[in-house]
Amino acid sequence: MAQLEGFLFPRTATGRSSLVPPPPWHYSGDLLTIEYRTDPARVLELLPDPLEPAEDPGAVAIVWADWQSCSSGGEELLDPVRAQYREVFFVVRGRYRGEHVSRCVYIWVDTDYAMARGHYQGYPKKLGSIHLTRPVAYGRAGPRLEPGGRFGATLAAYDRRLAQAVFTITGTGDAGGFVNSHAMAHTRYLPAIEGPTAPPSLSELVRLKTVDVEAGPVYVGDAELELFSSPTEEFDRLAPHELIGATYRQVGATFAGGQTLERDCPGPVAG
Repeated sequence: MAQLEGFLFPRTATGRSSLVPPPPWHYSGDLLTIEYRTDPARVLELLPDPLEPAEDPGAVAIVWADWQSCSSGGEELLDPVRAQYREVFFVVRGRYRGEHVSRCVYIWVDTDYAMARGHYQGYPKKLGSIHLTRPVAYGRAGPRLEPGGRFGATLAAYDRRLAQAVFTITGTGDAGGFVNSHAMAHTRYLPAIEGPTAPPSLSELVRLKTVDVEAGPVYVGDAELELFSSPTEEFDRLAPHELIGATYRQVGATFAGGQTLERDCPGPVAG
């Protein structure tokens, strides 16, 4: 019998065709974050057992991210089609055993490898079309990272516009927001091949581990956000009721695995 290699599918004799290499995965990018409050009941319906409501339970963050990423060898950086991608995600907060955690509840990404990587991490990634104005240091074809800099952001999927935002820098701040500031608590889930009446093959609550975090200045500003309905989406149930704030920041971090909090949820891991 052949010994198949590769971190993810397709697994082959050499493993060279695997969609993504093993972690650690390094990320550098620009993040536009808009925080707002919605109906807390809409957040609670997205928190599975054993997660409990957080303080300020209706707080939500929507994040546009323009990423460059690579594995430990960095080969992707010399083949940038394998390194550059964008995504949009909604984050809410909950509590696990009294500790605040963040949780991504909706997310769209524009490359297959980023989607597969996210599914491994428990991000519920779907394909979408994402655009975010990039800052410039020279010329007039973009905003500067200074007061008055104006950015646009859009999200579409299945030929429908889902969200759009405009952000205008008014100054600098000390923090990049609080909703997306905790360790991520995600669910890794895979239905059984026997069908939905059988126990799932995989059902885990996991905490993601991020190390070597670096971040640039926090640019705060005014934001306008619009969400649009779609027959294939539910994120608009998190409709904004009150704007909290908006920031733009350049960041870097490394995903270094994580910890299984509970298996076969809702039962706890032994020990």
